[in-house]
Amino acid sequence: MQINSVSLGAQPTASPEKAQLEKVAKQFEAIFLRQMIGTMRQSGGGEGVFDSSATDQFRDMSDARTADTMAEKGALGIAEMLLRQYESRSPAAPAAPAPGKSA
Repeated sequence: MQINSVSLGAQPTASPEKAQLEKVAKQFEAIFLRQMIGTMRQSGGGEGVFDSSATDQFRDMSDARTADTMAEKGALGIAEMLLRQYESRSPAAPAAPAPGKSA
């Protein structure tokens, strides 16, 4: 019985280009999550007694770290979907010749 991994992190990277694509896709997912969390915070209610610009800055840094962690773990799967879409539209690389055979 063969079990294939769905997670991008468990798969070995085939090329430097694919590794770069994975990195950029995760960064995009992190930016998306930061925007989503920020929007959720803005709609969350009024100011509290202890709110200040320092509290807001700390909350923003905490939200950014949370978004980065979620993106690294592939929480929403946006990066994986972007990679699948890119791979389906990119031309397939030519197959390498078998070892011991000349081209």
